[in-house]
Amino acid sequence: QVQLVESGGGLVQAGGSLRLSCAASGSIFRINTMGWYRQAPGKQRELVATMSTMSTFSSTNYADSVRGRFTISRDSAKNTVYLQMNSLKPEDTAVYYCTYSGPGMNAWGEGTLVTVSS
Repeated sequence: QVQLVESGGGLVQAGGSLRLSCAASGSIFRINTMGWYRQAPGKQRELVATMSTMSTFSSTNYADSVRGRFTISRDSAKNTVYLQMNSLKPEDTAVYYCTYSGPGMNAWGEGTLVTVSS
């Protein structure tokens, strides 16, 4: 089992920044994908950013809507993934969910609310 705990959500004005954190614990496989999805009211859950970690390198993937504004990173020693969100827009308002995917194991966090006021 893998447990994910998110933190860092909150209320911010448009143009501001927030950093989300997600700490993973449990049976974490060295080769995995961690990332963030979000779900706005009345909308489907959508990918925000992911980071796939292999033995010697990692790769990232971003939604077009956040590329250039959001940055995903991770601290492998702490099994923690971060999402730095800059130039936030009201349309970024959503519940942000951390995800983990490894061999035979997928996990989701409980979500953290990000609200961007105009």
